[in-house]
Amino acid sequence: MKICIPSSGPEPGDLIDDRFGRAPYFIIHDTNNEKTESHRNDAAGGAGGVGPKAAQFLIRLGVDMVVTGRVGGNALEALKAGGIKVYLYEGRGPVREALKAALSGGLKEQ
Repeated sequence: MKICIPSSGPEPGDLIDDRFGRAPYFIIHDTNNEKTESHRNDAAGGAGGVGPKAAQFLIRLGVDMVVTGRVGGNALEALKAGGIKVYLYEGRGPVREALKAALSGGLKEQ
């Protein structure tokens, strides 16, 4: 399973960015091989429609789950249409903490 967490930077120790579509980076952890990779969110600086554009990017990458503080309605619709589950994380810490919460199963599905 591939878990994506919007981030303020490219490392798992960087802070979670609670703005899904405007997050500068997406950290993606693959539970099948335990590898973590970082992707720049090229849609982040757009004038509008950034959430659905970011969702399309994650769909192309084969992401299964997004863990975020907030997600707009259009982005949520696009993620769900692409088969990606969205879970809310209310913490403000590093990405690795949100990943731990996701793996423990303690998050609420949006």
